[in-house]
Amino acid sequence: MGKLYIVGTPIGNLGDFSPRAQEILKTVDFICAEDTRVTAVLLSKFEIKKPLISYHEHNAKQRGEEILPRLLAGESCAVVTDAGMPCISDPGEEMVRLCAEHGVETVTVPGPTAAMSALAVSGLPTKRFCFEGFLSVTKRIRREHLEQLRTLPQTLIFYEAPHKLRNTLSDLLEFFGDRKISLCRELTKIHEEVLRGRISEMIALYEDKEPRGEYVLVVEGAKEKKNEEFSLAQAAGIAKDLIKGGMKMSEACKEAAKISGFGKSEIYSAVAEESKAQ
Repeated sequence: MGKLYIVGTPIGNLGDFSPRAQEILKTVDFICAEDTRVTAVLLSKFEIKKPLISYHEHNAKQRGEEILPRLLAGESCAVVTDAGMPCISDPGEEMVRLCAEHGVETVTVPGPTAAMSALAVSGLPTKRFCFEGFLSVTKRIRREHLEQLRTLPQTLIFYEAPHKLRNTLSDLLEFFGDRKISLCRELTKIHEEVLRGRISEMIALYEDKEPRGEYVLVVEGAKEKKNEEFSLAQAAGIAKDLIKGGMKMSEACKEAAKISGFGKSEIYSAVAEESKAQ
């Protein structure tokens, strides 16, 4: 019986490609890659010549059915992603599950991981954290996900594409309030950048600045004693005062969220409920 190797590849700096990872890729019978074109470039730089099989979210089930018999017959296979550790927020996890179900040994060859690298440089607590990957583009699922995370005290880690960054920052402010955040961009690459501040500050920064590169967002967890200074009723009262002063309800709830630490959505709901009751 063969083995499945989970091989980490560089997330930007080729110097992070470990000798062990290179050796494994040279010795396996074939390599499953998220994008064979991207992996072919990496292999060429290190003079590694092995058959490549496309393995991604759209063909994972079909490919798994093709790959498993080869592993059971004694061939060895390495799974790689475009960058970083495969099988983390990645279809490679299905291959690992399939191998586990059929008794095929799986070996990990650790490599760079954007989430852990970003957490390490974020300046936020690292003892307890939750990795949440990419938020759904489906509005209902996205909002349900954020609502579930709103009260968690752990540091939160998200991945985000540049063209979605502005919307995601707005959603984070709405659900979490104006928490501390670290935006890590293009980690280990030439244009690596780590920005630290409040969510509102990042929103202001990117009003005129075009987001570029892949981002890891590291967000402060909920304050476990945040209600000591403000209750939800008081936060709603702040919003109502702002509305009386002429501010639109949405903007008033956003401002109250910054002041109180409650999420914009829960303040909005509290104000709406009070209005219905009157």
